[in-house]
Amino acid sequence: MNEITTIRAGDAATPDTMPHNIEAEQQLLGAILVNNDVYDRISTLVKPAHFFDPVHQRIFEIAAARILKNALASPVTIKAFMEDDEGLKELGGPAYLARLAAAAISAYAARDYAQMIYELAVRRDLIRLGQDISARAGQMDVASEPKEQIIEAEQRLYKLAEQGVAERGFQSFLKAVTEAVNIANAAYQRDGGLAGISTGLIDLDKKLGGLHPSDLIILAGRPSMGKTSLATNIAFNIAKAYKRGQKPDGSEGAVQGGVVGFYSLEMSAEQLAARILSEASEVPSEQIRRGDMTEEEFRRFVEAAKSLEACPLYIDDTPALPIAQVAARARRLKRTHGLDVLMVDYLQLLRGTSKESRVQEVSEITQGLKAIAKELNIPVIALSQLSRQVESREDKRPQLSDLRESGSIEQDADVVMFVYRDEYYREREKPSDHDLEAMAKWQEIMETVHGKAEVVIGKQRHGPIGTVELSFEGRFTRFGNLIKPWQQGGSDGF
Repeated sequence: MNEITTIRAGDAATPDTMPHNIEAEQQLLGAILVNNDVYDRISTLVKPAHFFDPVHQRIFEIAAARILKNALASPVTIKAFMEDDEGLKELGGPAYLARLAAAAISAYAARDYAQMIYELAVRRDLIRLGQDISARAGQMDVASEPKEQIIEAEQRLYKLAEQGVAERGFQSFLKAVTEAVNIANAAYQRDGGLAGISTGLIDLDKKLGGLHPSDLIILAGRPSMGKTSLATNIAFNIAKAYKRGQKPDGSEGAVQGGVVGFYSLEMSAEQLAARILSEASEVPSEQIRRGDMTEEEFRRFVEAAKSLEACPLYIDDTPALPIAQVAARARRLKRTHGLDVLMVDYLQLLRGTSKESRVQEVSEITQGLKAIAKELNIPVIALSQLSRQVESREDKRPQLSDLRESGSIEQDADVVMFVYRDEYYREREKPSDHDLEAMAKWQEIMETVHGKAEVVIGKQRHGPIGTVELSFEGRFTRFGNLIKPWQQGGSDGF
């Protein structure tokens, strides 16, 4: 019978009293050395670091390396690689490898033993983490506040829950290449479709290839350009399209659309929900606000609300959130409900810890958002204000240099997009009614720009820059796919 070493509550954990099961490790290694096919069944679950005995770690590592090269891993072949291993000599030398093979379990039980070894390794990591938290809490250090310790502990626990190891460390280039091929294959399987999550806006998807995991996307614009509207439209499109199933890597998750987390630092959750309902029900947002609706409009509004009840869109409207809290809450949301896309409206309303200057504080915030994107492996869309220098130019289309505290934002972002509506500025250039010629010219210009918006992609690490034209219905604060002249009669995608 296998003996599991455990520790009782109140006991101090030492290396020898940490939870482990040497017999389970021996029998699993024996099964692999007798039948190399067993490795394929357990390779996704167990890694060398999960073995308690350092000698077992090395045996597993060498066996795995040989099997991956399509070479035989047996007591005889592995013996050559461990001739000088001091740990193996203490256990009896090459004869120990033969004893492992002789005590091998049947192949069908290998997965159960692997699961046990993995779970014991996680328990050991939890004990180490608990000891570390206890030790740090006991130190009266001015520089380490309890709140920061809680956030750091939560971050490490999250990593442990996601990966089974407290620190990721280096990974081989082979693993990175394999993941890149899997992403490309997923896009290829969709007939050359998107590698990332669809925004629901066809032309924007074509330019971006969808929203990619671990990317920080900055969506910037002057007030009244529609930044929040575009963000809520994209959030709604992603949440509405959400379908759960088995992903190409075998794990469960979003196969279409996704779960969206929305930090609304400017508007309340109710105001944001009203905007989304305005878009879905096609009732102008100001009428919703005033309650000025016809019976037909109110019926549409209620039906839209019912259909959106199950939408996986989570809103946090806490004002002036510190960047560390943003990360902690996002981790919690991913752990409890899942999280595929995170949105922040808007970046300048977050708080950092730096008191030196606003530029340094913004730099800390953008680095923090990028770190969240990488840690949770999700796209993060952060809205940003633009400086007033846009207004003083003839051509008011935004540029990268218009970003407020631009250095860090431009540097840390993978994609920078600007929302621009020419119609907004043209409306303010309306000439006097008495100047008929100027009025005719103005009306002609207004006809060409009416209901149109541009998303200017000023930076994109993985693709081209350029401009994407969208339709914009101000009454419903809704962006849509612009129908080109040659597409007349087609759908606008909504």
